[in-house]
Amino acid sequence: MRPSLHPRLVNNPFEDPVLFLQFMFDKHALLFDLGDIHALSTRDILKLSGVFVTHTHMDHFVGFDRLLRLFLGRNKRLAVYGPADFLKNIESKLGAYQWNLVDNFSNDFSLQVHEIRPDAIVSQIYPCGQGFQPKQPPVFKPFSSRIVNTPAFTIDAEIMDHRIPCLGYSIKERFHINIRKDALQHLGLTPGPWINRFKEALYNKTAPQTLLNIPFENGNRRQAVLGDLAEQIAVISPGQKITYIADVGYQPENITKILRLAENSDHLFLEAAFMHKHAGIAAEKYHLTARQAGELAAQAQVKRFTPFHFSPRYTECPKAILEEAMRAYRAGTAETQH
Repeated sequence: MRPSLHPRLVNNPFEDPVLFLQFMFDKHALLFDLGDIHALSTRDILKLSGVFVTHTHMDHFVGFDRLLRLFLGRNKRLAVYGPADFLKNIESKLGAYQWNLVDNFSNDFSLQVHEIRPDAIVSQIYPCGQGFQPKQPPVFKPFSSRIVNTPAFTIDAEIMDHRIPCLGYSIKERFHINIRKDALQHLGLTPGPWINRFKEALYNKTAPQTLLNIPFENGNRRQAVLGDLAEQIAVISPGQKITYIADVGYQPENITKILRLAENSDHLFLEAAFMHKHAGIAAEKYHLTARQAGELAAQAQVKRFTPFHFSPRYTECPKAILEEAMRAYRAGTAETQH
């Protein structure tokens, strides 16, 4: 059974941290962190519906200009999330350019920016056609941990400490729907956009007796009962959970939040900036060591662990820092299984 969430690090572990998350059966994707994104194709970038920035240090935010340039003139609203002062950071970026020619664009592009504070999510829309000047005041909503809530998936965030607020993110499918191709062929059904509507009906818990109009191979359209069709063509399984955490110190409050956010993840991407022999430097810079990252991944009982965001000091010995992280993860996992 093929998973529907396909995460991949865009750059190697010594370069800017960026995680591209493709929805396998939909034409959209999410991005976690916004460092150098030149390794991403234009086609992939234009699939993005949301960008989730941990913090605005340059190696996590320098890709904003490329992103903006590619979306200019597109008919799209792009959601972007970030920590405290994020609205100011975005406005500073937008304010660095002249927008006197944007009225030549026929399409309507806008940025929907969300700043996550300890007590609230502050949202502001920046329309390209208005030179990215907001038309309305920002909207304030309470913040607990849930920042995105759709029929298909949710995204939670935790505010961690990197000497500045730094966000960790976790996305979880409500459940996963696989379509049986052999069943489609047997029933003479033609794949197409109706499958996404069918999935949305299941995610929305639409009444099983609801009738759907679907195309058949002969070009005719017929009605099918949602519940009956689900039994015939769909395999429903638990959804995936993917967690992404970068740039956090090994402090008790951070540890609690990492474990809470990452618990039982199918795949955890967790920074491992320094080897443990340099734990003092890691503490000064508010980063994790490889051993600490591996131990946390094991404690969170994640199924798969990918360490990343290695310090350049280890470019001559990349295997050593990777092996330290994975050795701690395997040892911790073995302990929890006994």
